Amino acid sequence: MRTKSPHAKLAPATLALLTLTATVVTAGTAEAAATRIRLGSATDAKRASWQGPAYVMNGDGKILTAPMARAVDAIRGGTGSMDVVVLSGSAPTSGSRTPECDTVMTLPGVNSCTTWTLTAARDGNNTQVNSDIRNAEFVFFAGGDQCRYAAWKGTALEASVESVVAKGGGSGGGSAGHHINSPVVYDACNGSVTSSEALADPYDRYLSFTTGMFEWADYGGVVNDSHFVTRDRMGRTMAFVARAIKDGRTTGGKAWGVGVDEGSSLYLDRSGQATLYGKQAYVVLGDHQPEQAVPGRPLTFSNYRIWRLTAGQTYDFRNRPTCGYYLRSITNGRADANLYDGTPHTDCGTAPATTFAETEADDDDTLTRTTAGTGTYYLDVEAYRGSGAAPTTAP
Repeated sequence: MRTKSPHAKLAPATLALLTLTATVVTAGTAEAAATRIRLGSATDAKRASWQGPAYVMNGDGKILTAPMARAVDAIRGGTGSMDVVVLSGSAPTSGSRTPECDTVMTLPGVNSCTTWTLTAARDGNNTQVNSDIRNAEFVFFAGGDQCRYAAWKGTALEASVESVVAKGGGSGGGSAGHHINSPVVYDACNGSVTSSEALADPYDRYLSFTTGMFEWADYGGVVNDSHFVTRDRMGRTMAFVARAIKDGRTTGGKAWGVGVDEGSSLYLDRSGQATLYGKQAYVVLGDHQPEQAVPGRPLTFSNYRIWRLTAGQTYDFRNRPTCGYYLRSITNGRADANLYDGTPHTDCGTAPATTFAETEADDDDTLTRTTAGTGTYYLDVEAYRGSGAAPTTAP
């Protein structure tokens, strides 16, 4: 998201030592400074190995203590302490200058938390920024504007964050920071898109993407979304998934949307198992080419498979489930009813019936088969998509 989340008050001085370093970046005229604020120990924790990776994916900009504490505990193996870096593309407009670190410093096992506010893409090559990141064991991307984070693609910062995960640390973020942690990033560089806009035209100018940045193990083929139910974003995530497949941004003809609601967080462990903390999250699978996804035309995509997760429920990203979902479709830009809830398909051995959707806006024809037996049927591909064999029963 491109709006900064509310911020907590500055933690009391008794919680941590505060160090402030400011670096001015100029390009002919004065610009805002890149700033560094460190809470906790001035000396980094040192040890031979770490036990991650671990990730947190938050639906809004706030840090939820339970999943973050679990990530910290997993990375340090339950002993010792570790360092955290928070990256932000803009400073808070009110309240604490370090809202994320204020929360992080209350967690057991945290040695320090450093907030870097970076206001230019070239700040991704700042030597001290990258030194702090590489010496940390977890990097958290704050809420704000994911387009600013996408601008760090190809800078030293990208490689530094990857090095943290590679050594057994972790990564995560909230809102915009959640977006940047998926391999397909809805970057919002042209502005934020609504569900109605995305379904009316999946190639609307507001649908822009960045790929080739962070690709975490077990999390392939995913595009993240935030503030999910609160801002009614199921429709736009469906459009993101359709675009990812149609444009070849994922492999195998499949893409997964991961939408996390406000007040919720997905914790992912080193084995690819995700556990939901808070209210709810959704995994939205598209497993075929869109029936219609072209510029200037409404989206048609049948049978998205949707998993709804509530507090304590899990989703295995390493061995992705084949049941437990419900089905919803988009037809000429119109979504099925009850997008956010449905009866799960629980018989893993039986594929759900296929529905063929009309792709022209003016007709509402339905198919009725009245002969008994099994046969092969073919449909007019200008109006319908699909062919195959299926049992039929006379009425």
